[in-house]
Amino acid sequence: TESGIVENRIIQTPRGLPHCARYLDEAMVPAFAALGFATRIFDNPVPGCGPVLLAARIEDPALPTVLGYGHGDVVRGMEERWTRGAGPWRTAREGERIYGRGTADNKSQHWINLKALEAAMAARGGRLGFNVKWIVETGEENGSKGLGEVIASDPEAFRADVFIASDGPRTTAARPTVSLGARGGLNFDLVCSLREGAHHSGNWGGALADPAAILSHAIACIVSPTGRIEVEAWRPEPPSERVRALLAEVEIEPGPDGPRPDPGWGEPGFSPAENVYARNSFAVLAMLAGTPESPVNAIQPEARAHCQLRYIADTDADDILPGLRRHLDAHGFQAVAIEQAPEENRGGFEASRTDPDHPWALFVRRSLERTSGRPPAVIPQMGGSICNELFTDLLGLPAIWIPHSYTACSQHAPDEHVLAPLCREALGLMAGLWWDLAEEAPARATG
Repeated sequence: TESGIVENRIIQTPRGLPHCARYLDEAMVPAFAALGFATRIFDNPVPGCGPVLLAARIEDPALPTVLGYGHGDVVRGMEERWTRGAGPWRTAREGERIYGRGTADNKSQHWINLKALEAAMAARGGRLGFNVKWIVETGEENGSKGLGEVIASDPEAFRADVFIASDGPRTTAARPTVSLGARGGLNFDLVCSLREGAHHSGNWGGALADPAAILSHAIACIVSPTGRIEVEAWRPEPPSERVRALLAEVEIEPGPDGPRPDPGWGEPGFSPAENVYARNSFAVLAMLAGTPESPVNAIQPEARAHCQLRYIADTDADDILPGLRRHLDAHGFQAVAIEQAPEENRGGFEASRTDPDHPWALFVRRSLERTSGRPPAVIPQMGGSICNELFTDLLGLPAIWIPHSYTACSQHAPDEHVLAPLCREALGLMAGLWWDLAEEAPARATG
């Protein structure tokens, strides 16, 4: 895996765009060409967003076709905050950890799948026994802007029978995981703006309403002191007994460096796994009133909180913010406004998932169990968000994710890394899956 993780200087800023194109041109196109793939690069129709690569290897149109995926962009480097490895822009190994921005998210994950494909092909004398198409985009960290438009511009080019890819963490480092979808993500600001300018807290304290206090109470009516969501529109029906049975076998165990689930937090009666993988969650990502780095004795004019709802597929996405507006008004917080970024800057992903008993989902689970000798953890959707809806809804495919990272990998943070033993196991799992796919793929859908 170390040789497969190439330089990762691709970031969430305009200066990263040339590196996005270079990653496709200099790393991915040659790698696919060496395996007999034809490649095509689509310009992104959204200004300022990176290109999209489609690679295709068609052995026989009558054979099943797998659509793979990876993204070559990463989050910002945060260079000054790294304490391990060689910083964000060079991979470095310390013990069984390989550090570098993009190692976990997402370069090692799609390189593992590609190298396993190469191994399976070599074992069959240069053939796979199925067809492969593969997307590598360069804008996932900015919401996959333009990817849907690229796919819609030539849907036949992206047509397949199943989507299989890797992103995100396993539930535990030691147990292979199958994720059948993704939670959606919606970010918004809550703003309490009462007046122009700040005013002396001695002269006006007790006479002027404090926007930070009002906003704090508004947030408190959204989520209880123990993490229960109180907004009715954000409370879908409980997961099915089938899903709860699958999650009863799932633990969230990040390893020695990660946090532990806080007991009693979330929906009452739900396990941590059920709260993360089968329930909505609300978070205040940032909150500001005045100047915390240099406070003054003044009643502030405005308070602002940047918030996020991660939501499962059973949630009415169109009613998320209207439902919140009704809830705030019912609790007397008409002074708290809900703001979103302009449409062109909004980004975000919708919730979507595949049924756990879909033939392709069952096939993948059997294959991973056969190779590893133990059943994988199965989650209805990953806790995070990704462009899964483009594959399930736009292309109509069963979508299956097999993550090759773990929850304490510092993804989206300083000191991002992957575990070498996990990567080695993942190479074997994916090689076994590609081999099994040629032997016993589910019957192709008709009509």
